[in-house]
Amino acid sequence: MFDQILQFLITGLTTGAIYALVALGFTIIYNASDVVNFAQGEFVMMGAMSTVFLAAGDNGLPTPLAATLSVVLVICVGIFLQRFAIAPARGASVVTTIIITIGASIFLRGLALVVWGKDIHGMTPFSGETPIHIGQATLLPQNIWVMGGTAVMVLAVHYFFHYTMQGKAILACSYNRDAASLMGINVGLMMMVAYGLSALLGAMAGILVAPISFTSYDAGVMLGLKGFSAAILGGMGNPMGAVVGGLLLGLIESLSAGLISSGYKDAIGFIILLLVLFIRPSGLMGKRSSDRV
Repeated sequence: MFDQILQFLITGLTTGAIYALVALGFTIIYNASDVVNFAQGEFVMMGAMSTVFLAAGDNGLPTPLAATLSVVLVICVGIFLQRFAIAPARGASVVTTIIITIGASIFLRGLALVVWGKDIHGMTPFSGETPIHIGQATLLPQNIWVMGGTAVMVLAVHYFFHYTMQGKAILACSYNRDAASLMGINVGLMMMVAYGLSALLGAMAGILVAPISFTSYDAGVMLGLKGFSAAILGGMGNPMGAVVGGLLLGLIESLSAGLISSGYKDAIGFIILLLVLFIRPSGLMGKRSSDRV
């Protein structure tokens, strides 16, 4: 029984790490522009699909080069989304911006279908498939890549926002755009940097998980929903809350699938999310708000 629980925990942490990266992407854009970007899942899909096709065949590029080019491509897509879809709608209602990002998601998914087709594709694991045995539990090398890569990116994002001028400028824009602009910060440029960073995180999540779960043109739909759920669970707008929410959601899904039924995996995760929101609407690590009358 202990070995089974350990296996569920390994699987849950791996899945949760991907959710955490997607949730962190949601949080960065939300903090920077107050927009909930429902195209975040498509960043994940495009990172994986473009890497698979650039590295495919005998004449394909080496995987590191293919992954690098894919990340650059997705960053450009994220910047394009901000510049030509979100920026013109500045000042629009929340519902309007949500509709814009949903429309962008549908467009990118349709474009992926036309370019790459509807088949399911896999990617070769980064360092082989020889499992590492921990008792009766099995840890694949790609699991280590996913968890280690997520940890590195979370630390890098923390460093960027707290120890670089560009990161602090984005934080200043998130607090007060007008004041930031008066202080000489190029708000439009910082918004594009934020969207590019969010796209980078999404692309890296897709590249890391593709050797484990395969990918297709519509793979980003569920990952986007799970990432959004993780961001809400941890506390929308809280970067560390997004990471905690992603890991927690992954563990809940894995344990419920193993101990109860895999058929209820998604339902149980969303039910717990709803319970948390009923009890603490701001999320597990969100700040409680109050109005003074």
